[in-house]
Amino acid sequence: MRLNRITTDPNICGGKPCVRGLRFPVSRLLGLLAAGETSDSILRAYPYLEPEDVAQALAYAAMLADEQIIEFA
Repeated sequence: MRLNRITTDPNICGGKPCVRGLRFPVSRLLGLLAAGETSDSILRAYPYLEPEDVAQALAYAAMLADEQIIEFA
């Protein structure tokens, strides 16, 4: 899967992955979803985001989760 909506730029948000070069970190979008917000409510609150942005943020998170092994105490 090509994630063309997830971008990094050292001059935007300190190089954190963002949505389409906007100053909207992927971690913020994922945090909203984790807190129980729905895709629809996020898209209403942030009209510059698009449904595909949410889908790619989730795909990005899934890829990261698949790549790293984290030990839980």
